[in-house]
Parts: sequence; structure tokens; C-alpha cells
Amino acid sequence: MTIHLRADRAVFRFSGPDAHKLLNDVVTGHVPAGDSDTAAWWALLSPQGKILAEGLAGWAEDGLWLDVHQSVADDFLKRMKMYRLRAQVVIDDLRETHRVGFTTEARPDAISHIDRLGAARIGWRIVAPLAAAVDWSTDDAVYHGARIAAGLAEQGADFPANDAFAHDIGLDILDGIDFAKGCYVGQEVVSRMKHRGTARRRPVIVTGITAPAGSALIAGSREAGTIGQVVDGQAVAILRLDRITDPEAVTVDGKPVTVTLPAWATYAFGGSEMVE
Repeated sequence: MTIHLRADRAVFRFSGPDAHKLLNDVVTGHVPAGDSDTAAWWALLSPQGKILAEGLAGWAEDGLWLDVHQSVADDFLKRMKMYRLRAQVVIDDLRETHRVGFTTEARPDAISHIDRLGAARIGWRIVAPLAAAVDWSTDDAVYHGARIAAGLAEQGADFPANDAFAHDIGLDILDGIDFAKGCYVGQEVVSRMKHRGTARRRPVIVTGITAPAGSALIAGSREAGTIGQVVDGQAVAILRLDRITDPEAVTVDGKPVTVTLPAWATYAFGGSEMVE
């Protein structure tokens, strides 16, 4: 069973009596409070509702293990220390000592959590000390190929910090938002988008690509969004649904491509509201 290194992920461990409360009060998702083989998808939002960081949170060894894209790791740590205030929480920065991997099965010799909640489970997130990750495969195309095929947008690969709303990447559909808990940073924006049905941008799978990541997808004569990381001619693009009135008439770099909705999607081309 091969473990594929996700070299662009940074690991943090939150422990102490108030660790769960701190995270549950700040991030969007339902943070696990005890041993479980399932991790929670979450995002840390700005007060304006934009995603500053996103990743998984899993409980193991008396603590919560979170991973974020390395490009936002410093900012994430700084903000969480600020939100901590006087709470009894220890935040361990494990970037120099631990690595994140992906595999299709749990590993009994490492911290293992199912990689996604909701209807888009693609494998397992593995966290292990640096020495244990020496033999992992450095080819992360297997992971990215699996998540792209499932229509999962990821920060760093598909969108930068402070650019996308939670609904834009499907957090509301894939259990990345706990709508039953109290306030968290950016909660008012998330709630307003949910109740008004105003999510105009959503993840879409694009195939037949010969252009690089960041290229514009054109629907008719208008840009609908840009494609993310490309693996084997396929990518996730966060697109304006209202501009895709004819899914057969879309191009990237002047060449026709195919756009399809993820299997878990509750939305449709041609509109801005979710299909309930």
C-alpha cells in the first residue's frame, strides 16, 4: 500500500482542555471531540467570509491534528494564537517534524483519518513523523487526480487565500460547515448565502485541457472562471454557474473542453441558486 507525500501541507497539533472549544468557536466545520477515524473539513474565514485557510481536523493521541497549505501556514498560526487569548491550548507547529500523506487505506502505524466527509470520500489522510515518511512516494499526482475527479477544490492548487467564499468550494454541501453551532468568524456571510441561495460560483470538473493552471474558461464570449491544477488534462474550476448556459460551448485557451458537475453537486448550470 503506497503512501503519497503531500509535500505542500503543513501540520499543527492543538491540545489542552480548551483545544476543541477554541477550534469549534473559530472555524466553520464540526470539529471532532474524540477518537474517530473520520476527519472534519473546515475553513478559517475572514470577517468578510473569504477563506484564509482550509484543511482537515482529526482527533488522535489526545489532540486535534490539522493540516493547511504551506502558503498560509504562517498566517494561520498567527491568527490561531491571537484567537487563543487565555484559553488553555497548546499549539504545536509540526512543520519540521511531521508530514502529511494520502493513501486508499488506513495505516495502523500512523495517524489515519478518512480524507473527506460528505459524499466525496476519496481515501485517507496520514500524518507521521518525518523519519516514518522517508519511504513515501513523492508523486502526489495520485492524490490530486483523485480529488480532481471528485470535484474537490483545494487551496493552493485551485485558489489562493482570501479569494473564495465557503460556498464557492462546496463546504456547505460536503459537511465543511456546521450550521447548527454558534457563531464563528465569517458566520454571518455564510448564513446569508445559505438562506438567500446566492452562491453563484461552484466547483466544476473540466476535462480535455491542454492549457496551464490559471487559464480562463470562456463560456460563449464571457469568462466564467479559471481552471486550477491540471492533472492528466483534468482540473477543478470554480465557475460562475449563471454564465454556463450552454455546457457544450465552453473553451480554455481557445480549445473546446468538457464541463461536468461533481457527483455530489446540488447545483446546476445556468443559475446561481442551489438546487435543493
